[in-house]
Amino acid sequence: MSIKTNLTTPSTPAPVIPPAPNGKTAMIIGAGPAGLMAAERLAGSGYAVTLYEGMASAGRKFLMAGKSGLNITHNEDLETFLSRYGAARDRLEPHLRKFGPAEIRDWCTGLGIETFVGSSGRVFPTVMKASPLLRAWLRRLDGLGCKIHYRHYWTGWDENGDAIFKTKDGDTTTSTTVTAKADITVLALGGGSWKRLGSDGKWMEILTNTGIKCNPFKPSNCGFDVNWTDHLIEKCAGSPVKPVTLTTGSQTVRGEFVISKTGIEGSAVYAISANLRDQWLETGTATVTLDLAPDRDLTDVTTRLAKPRGKNSMGNHLRKALGLDPTKIALIFEVTPRKTLNHPAKLAMAIKDLPIKITKPRPLDEAISTAGGVAWEELDDTFQLKKRPGTYCLGEMLDWEAPTGGYLLSGCLTI
Repeated sequence: MSIKTNLTTPSTPAPVIPPAPNGKTAMIIGAGPAGLMAAERLAGSGYAVTLYEGMASAGRKFLMAGKSGLNITHNEDLETFLSRYGAARDRLEPHLRKFGPAEIRDWCTGLGIETFVGSSGRVFPTVMKASPLLRAWLRRLDGLGCKIHYRHYWTGWDENGDAIFKTKDGDTTTSTTVTAKADITVLALGGGSWKRLGSDGKWMEILTNTGIKCNPFKPSNCGFDVNWTDHLIEKCAGSPVKPVTLTTGSQTVRGEFVISKTGIEGSAVYAISANLRDQWLETGTATVTLDLAPDRDLTDVTTRLAKPRGKNSMGNHLRKALGLDPTKIALIFEVTPRKTLNHPAKLAMAIKDLPIKITKPRPLDEAISTAGGVAWEELDDTFQLKKRPGTYCLGEMLDWEAPTGGYLLSGCLTI
């Protein structure tokens, strides 16, 4: 559990005063964080804004992400924060500098939602859940005159360039087709994971059929399959491994992960998932190495293991000599040859550099987020489609990725 700091008294949001209309209309397709933020900014600039959402309510993935605590951004220094966006940093940096972690926290305060910084640097609402923030946000949009049409599923454009939607009336199975047009269209349809929450990625075929290049979806912030033995699954499935460092290629992270029935998952795995996934895509195989004793150097581990163990079993010897818990000991037995177990120096090296072979990433729909999407070369600096002036793409539709820790949501709120 994170330690709460910077707690403040919840504030009362300022009343919304709609701006003077500018005579222009904006249509936003998708009512997730990116779409809702676009609606707020456009309505605040005088546009008459209408949102269309395929699901029966707004922000379903947002609500799911905040079920165990809404990690809305991160409080680390800005340069480190910007580095989390990898290859997409150059395109995102100007926008993240304008609306970064500090501005996101101020925005939350303006909605009457105070935030705190946890011991890890992650930023959460003091109420922890996403639903109070979403309710306050929707009230603000209503005060700005935004209209939202739910159960309107976008299927493309007609020959006149109007947006086409399939819509259902209540719980009926019969759908009808409606069209809509506006001066500006914003597509904020999400990525390709968590289909049941609305991000089905079917928009990609619509765009590619109109000549807009989209890079295939790849799982991001995902778990990986490992060929565990039935014995390890029975003994350790659901157990955390901590503290531990994980290394793949040139990337090393410290944290914790969970042994699942199918492999590995959890925050430290998600942090290296892009490199691990790309290694697997390029070679058909991938390996992550674990340091199960990150607070001890190799010499110390070797010295401790070399002490006579007497009548102790190897498991008890590892527990007493190094303080390893049963899950770490089970992992060692799972992948370490017996002859290594009986050689203190070699065993010490295995504990400090334990290889776990990955068979494949978990399925796309299970991933927390996705890489891939609209190619950057299809967009100008304002995220407008070059081949379709007046239409913009935002959020997870674009080909960028970031680790968990507040970076994903910060990106979606910013672009």
